[in-house]
Amino acid sequence: MNQVKVTGIILATSPIKEYDRRVVILTKEQGKITAFANGARRPNSPLVGAVNPFSFGDFVLYTGRSSYTMKSARISNYFGELRSDLEGTYYGFYFLEAADYFAKEGNDEKELLKLLYVTLKALTNPKIPNELIRCTFELKMLAINGMAPEVFVCYKCGDKEEEKLFSVDTGGLVCSDCLIKVKKQMDSGYMNGEIMEKGLQLHPSTLYAMQHIISSKVERLYTFRLSDEVLTELIGVMRKIYWIVVDKKFNSLEALNTIVDEL
Repeated sequence: MNQVKVTGIILATSPIKEYDRRVVILTKEQGKITAFANGARRPNSPLVGAVNPFSFGDFVLYTGRSSYTMKSARISNYFGELRSDLEGTYYGFYFLEAADYFAKEGNDEKELLKLLYVTLKALTNPKIPNELIRCTFELKMLAINGMAPEVFVCYKCGDKEEEKLFSVDTGGLVCSDCLIKVKKQMDSGYMNGEIMEKGLQLHPSTLYAMQHIISSKVERLYTFRLSDEVLTELIGVMRKIYWIVVDKKFNSLEALNTIVDEL
């Protein structure tokens, strides 16, 4: 068997057989991979603390025909701060689950890995609201995967000058002329006959925040703050975008919503 070294973060882990674990790792070199950590559930195993979710570091793997076997691990960040923050922990598990959903085996997932790492770091900063972190992570993740809404020009005609509304249904900013045309198409049955909501007049700071998130380098994502009014609007917009774009129910997100309601 060949041996490879990868840098990544453990997204998920599950027990198999009597003492082994199956782990999903988001790596810089090979995207999302699955590996088996033999004996990792034994108390004296050198892998016992390395194969938990959130563990970030270097992993040495043996390559088999269809899977990897973990030989050793050197963890540089366990994100242990999250263990003392119940809400932060649930947010973290949601981010791991979302990354697992979007990442693909064999893809170049360097940007997603970088996004996940800086997002988990942001969770340990009490000065950054968790909801802002969630909105930022979700929107940037959509951008990395080519699924983000258009927030710079009219998505239909490309107009940059005219004042625009934001329409979740149509995929982003839309000028008044194009919004009327789209509505007529929907009324005529060309767009499945669905009812389209009216375009939203976003606060300028909300739109600017979305532009910043989509266009900025990952390293600069969590360097801004929003007023309560703007953050509330951003949360509402992102909830609608996610409901339409992402066809997936995340178990950790449902648990997070329950926890937040109880806190």
